[in-house]
Amino acid sequence: MSELIQDGSYVYIFLDAKRTWIRKVQKGESFHSNKGVIAYDDLIGRPFGIKIESHSGKVFQIHRPSQTDIQTSLGRNTQIIYSKDAGIILVEAGIGGGSRVVEAGTGSGALTWVLSEAVGPTGQVYTYELREDMFNSAMKNLERYASMDRITMHNKDILEGIKEENVDAVVLDMATPWLVVDVAHRALKPSHFIASYSPTIEQVMKTSKALGESSKWGMIKTLEVLQREIMVRENKTRPTTWMIAHTGYMTFARSMAIE
Repeated sequence: MSELIQDGSYVYIFLDAKRTWIRKVQKGESFHSNKGVIAYDDLIGRPFGIKIESHSGKVFQIHRPSQTDIQTSLGRNTQIIYSKDAGIILVEAGIGGGSRVVEAGTGSGALTWVLSEAVGPTGQVYTYELREDMFNSAMKNLERYASMDRITMHNKDILEGIKEENVDAVVLDMATPWLVVDVAHRALKPSHFIASYSPTIEQVMKTSKALGESSKWGMIKTLEVLQREIMVRENKTRPTTWMIAHTGYMTFARSMAIE
């Protein structure tokens, strides 16, 4: 049975690849753009995935927002982790339903939201953010889209320690991840993963050195993922002229048991 758009639903409004919006449907109100007006009352009770004309005759698609749609739409004052990288972090670090995950720093909350969707209603994400302005901004973003019962937010420096114990993964998106490797190990279950996302190779080198010099970590590796879209046209199929190339490096290591 089709999921129907309700008063209060979020919708992904698509005109073309460069013109998209996420809006909250509110009875009696309308979506406005320079390509026309769409009354939300005309959406309520209809299924996601419909086409609808604005008052000026322009055809829009109305979809249920995907994780990528929401992640890239979040208000932010830091660079978000792209879906191509977030997906690798989830798979490589074994994060799934029921996982308990520590994250630092929260930033815009984009990765926090992805993690909370992955762990599901039986898991929990514990996210640490030192800066109060980012903490407050992330909370607003997350309250808009996320199931907050899956998220515990700390306005705290993770270097002061991780409150949680026996977690399934530690995910770092911070300027100095190499300083956190011992703190992370104390919180992790044995044979579970730390994942560190860094935009520069210098950060990767320092993090890998800190991991490699400690007997607490094994199976250290760093990955980079590139994403290229293919433009499919009859007799003209080729890669697009742009791609999402370097966004960041992901370093993974598995915690060793202390006997």
